[in-house]
Amino acid sequence: MDTHSRSFAKALSWRATGTIDTMIISLVITGSIKLAAAIGATEVVTKSLLYYLHERAWLKIPYGRKTAS
Repeated sequence: MDTHSRSFAKALSWRATGTIDTMIISLVITGSIKLAAAIGATEVVTKSLLYYLHERAWLKIPYGRKTAS
């Protein structure tokens, strides 16, 4: 079972990757570095929290888990 700190670290590393992707897409679509940065800054906070909560919820779901023998 993952600890809370491990789930949080995984969320941060994934969000860094996702935010860079979002900022690049936003820059391509809007042509504005300032707007792309604002979109990236907003989504890194919201999606980090959502990922953490998603991970913690899945730890409570036994589907697909094998028990240690």
